[in-house]
Amino acid sequence: MKKIHFEKHRCKGCGLCVIFCPQKNLRMSEDLNDQGLSYPEEIDPACCNACGMCFRMCPDGAIEIHPEGVKNSKK
Repeated sequence: MKKIHFEKHRCKGCGLCVIFCPQKNLRMSEDLNDQGLSYPEEIDPACCNACGMCFRMCPDGAIEIHPEGVKNSKK
């Protein structure tokens, strides 16, 4: 299960998530979003520990964290 999800079309390409990732597991993509901006991508999904630092640093709310084994469900 993928632990991190980027809403690439909401990203403004600031790179704060890349700077603050303690695992140094993020980079800015060479591809561009609808706004013509780079967006983050994982280097190695197995290295993500779902710490949430990227999520907390994103000013646009463009990142979601899903720790393994946790399923989103509404009651």
